Amino acid sequence: MRPVQFDLYQLDAFARAPLGGNPAAVVPLRAWLPDELLQAVAAENHLAETAFLVPADGGAGEPEYHLRWFTPAVEVELCGHATLAAAAVVFRYLAPGAARVRFRSAGGPLAVRQAGELLELDFPARPPRPSAHASAVAAALGTVPREVLEADDLMAVLADEEEVRALAPDLPAVAALPGRGLIATAPGGASGADFVSRFFAPGVGVPEDPATGSAHCALIPYWAGRLGRTELHALQLSARVGELFCRLAADGERVAIAGRVFPYLSGRIELPDPA
Repeated sequence: MRPVQFDLYQLDAFARAPLGGNPAAVVPLRAWLPDELLQAVAAENHLAETAFLVPADGGAGEPEYHLRWFTPAVEVELCGHATLAAAAVVFRYLAPGAARVRFRSAGGPLAVRQAGELLELDFPARPPRPSAHASAVAAALGTVPREVLEADDLMAVLADEEEVRALAPDLPAVAALPGRGLIATAPGGASGADFVSRFFAPGVGVPEDPATGSAHCALIPYWAGRLGRTELHALQLSARVGELFCRLAADGERVAIAGRVFPYLSGRIELPDPA
């Protein structure tokens, strides 16, 4: 059987500098491959997310693509850093000169625009609500949060930045929690950020994610309400450190999440011919 070749790009999203932030793979396709093959590619890449995009007939004078994201274990409904990386591939390689790209996804319509040296996501706001899982979250984290909330993910609000940095959660216990993953967050301290976070999702194959745009769909409305302003600077305190520039829309329905993207590698992959 003759293999079929596809371009593959790896980029670091929400990074302060090259080799920081969250690495994502991006594979442009002409048409969808079988789901089991997409999942196998994501598992082979062994990154938090691999994004696949297929051209869509947008007809609006700007590039538009169908977009899907896979962890090494499962397909997910929404992913921020791999969307930012996919947009960087569009702007750099697929549609040079474009200022904005639109995506159709399982998480709804999304857009990314160029904003100087940053790329800015337009994502849905998902304000968190009180959760009934406070005791299980405390046991998994090994500390008692000030609040436990939930949206797509559980969210533990801790006292300060240092408590977030020091976390060493019980990952099997985190994996047993409901939802996609667990956000730990606190007000910024010595870092100078408005708020900080970490994100753990071992249940979907990501023990700790370096920089998680989709988690900020819940973090931004929470911290905007708590701090009394809509423009926020956030750091995700993973070993690679993610930096996100955030804004809550006036109507509270959308969030803008901006960051830098640095290309790391480009190449070709060979896959079995699905035909």
